[in-house]
Amino acid sequence: MRGGMGNMQGMMKKMQKMQKEMQEAQEALNATEFVGTANGDLVTVTFTGDKKMIAINIDPEVIDPEDSEILGDLILLATNDALAKIDAQTEASMGKYTKGLGIPGL
Repeated sequence: MRGGMGNMQGMMKKMQKMQKEMQEAQEALNATEFVGTANGDLVTVTFTGDKKMIAINIDPEVIDPEDSEILGDLILLATNDALAKIDAQTEASMGKYTKGLGIPGL
């Protein structure tokens, strides 16, 4: 019985350490900036790792009052590019903690 308690305490310490590492990894991810681009940087958007847009830059040459759809498309492309980068980095940094846990959405 005693061995079981020591094993349980060891497991709890490992879980606490893993939880702390996960929190630190999440904080680092959230502080990272991700830039999405479209058409050779004509439109760039910048997000933080927690998917908050913090900047958008549009090259004046793509602003055509007669064809606003193109500008909208470029913004969408740049936004989706940045979000894909965030998802890839999230999987790379957080996936090691969630693999095999069977938690939906992680």
